[in-house]
Amino acid sequence: MSTLPPFSSKVFFAPMAGVSDPALRLICKELGAGLVVTEFTSIHAIVAMKDKLPKITDFIEYSDKERPLSIQLFGSDLTELEKAIKIVEPYFDIIDYNMGCPAPHVTEQMACSALLQHPELVRNIFRTMVKATTKPITVKLRAGVTAPDRWQEIAKIAEEEGVAMITFHPRTVKQGYSGTADWSLIKELKQLVKIPVVGNGDIHTPEDAKRMLEETGCDYVMIGRAACQNPFLFTQVNEYLETGTYREVTFEERLRCFFRYLDYTKNYPTIKFANIKMQAMHFTKGKEGGKELRVLIGKTQTREELRVLLERCIPSEIII
Repeated sequence: MSTLPPFSSKVFFAPMAGVSDPALRLICKELGAGLVVTEFTSIHAIVAMKDKLPKITDFIEYSDKERPLSIQLFGSDLTELEKAIKIVEPYFDIIDYNMGCPAPHVTEQMACSALLQHPELVRNIFRTMVKATTKPITVKLRAGVTAPDRWQEIAKIAEEEGVAMITFHPRTVKQGYSGTADWSLIKELKQLVKIPVVGNGDIHTPEDAKRMLEETGCDYVMIGRAACQNPFLFTQVNEYLETGTYREVTFEERLRCFFRYLDYTKNYPTIKFANIKMQAMHFTKGKEGGKELRVLIGKTQTREELRVLLERCIPSEIII
């Protein structure tokens, strides 16, 4: 088993398709995320693009400032999986495998959470990945498809085959993102395996993060939707774990941070303007008159239009 790199904090930023773009990951890293992970990427796409693009960053965008950086892969063809790992391993510190995405268009490909019902295939996948690289292999799991049934078997297989860390989202595929994540399963997993466990699901506040660490014994926590709406959550969680208190963030600070995000997006051509506007709406939540402001955000057509609109919201002397 390869050794994991050191992490600067116990709180990680979850990969989310169409959301966790490289500019947002960099912001989250700056604000205290101990680990950030790329949006999940098809092994078939990586292999197909290798000969079409001169550099991997033309296809999978990232910054060295994000390190340690993990790339998340999906796909179950063992030959293609090995090829994809060989392509990406020089650029990333960790290679993560997605067994959590519940989206039907993905699970229909015998990928992600569909694999929870096929432990022997999973064993071959982990064995192939560990043998193909010297970089640590990690995995993200859900609790099951319709019920929390075979995740224990999958977790033990992961440990046996040399997987270095497990991230566990204790909802089923059927649940999607509804209902409540069953944190007791995270505690059970931590007692089942000796490798590090990352708890994921229903962390909205610093208090939630601390409670998950204490109740489950997990080594790290991973935050997704709440963090993309408030990246300052990483700073607040770290402060709360260290001191027992944390500072609220002003709207002006949030907006300043958004302008930094907006500047970073210029370095990444694959980030769609629709995604940038979505982040602007997240960053402006909580402002008085925010609903009307978000309507105006939706009408902007360029980064400059968006910047001019938002600059009207705060005093000019604090714009950076």
